Amino acid sequence: MALAILSLTSYSQDIFGKWLIESGDGHVEIYQSGDKVNGKIIWLQQGADTKDKHNPDAALQSRKLVGVDILSGLSKKKDRWEGGTIYDPKTGKTYKCAIWMDGKNLKVRGYLGIFHETQTWKRLP
Repeated sequence: MALAILSLTSYSQDIFGKWLIESGDGHVEIYQSGDKVNGKIIWLQQGADTKDKHNPDAALQSRKLVGVDILSGLSKKKDRWEGGTIYDPKTGKTYKCAIWMDGKNLKVRGYLGIFHETQTWKRLP
C-alpha cells in the first residue's frame, strides 16, 4: 500500500510527458536528454508543415516547427527545473526559463531581466 502511494506521489510530480500549452494550439513533449530536460513541439493546430518564420536566423525560418525543442537545458533544483531556455516561435525570441509542477499542472515561466510571464500547461492523456 505504501509503495502504491509513493508511486502516485512521484507520478504527480513528474514533468515528463506530453502537455497542452496554455493557448491550446500546441502540444509539447518534455523529455530527459543526458542530465538535462528539454521539450519539443509534437503537434500544432496550424498543421505539421508550420514553419519557424519568426526565427531571427534566416537559415532556420524554413524549418518545420514540429520536432523543434522549445525548452532546452533545464536542470533540477529542488522542486523546479531551471537554468535553461524557452523559445517562443510566435516571436522568434528566446528567454531564460524555469518549470515546476503545480498540482497536476505544469507552470512554465519565461524571464527577460526582472520581468517574467508564467503559463499553465495541462497534461495530455
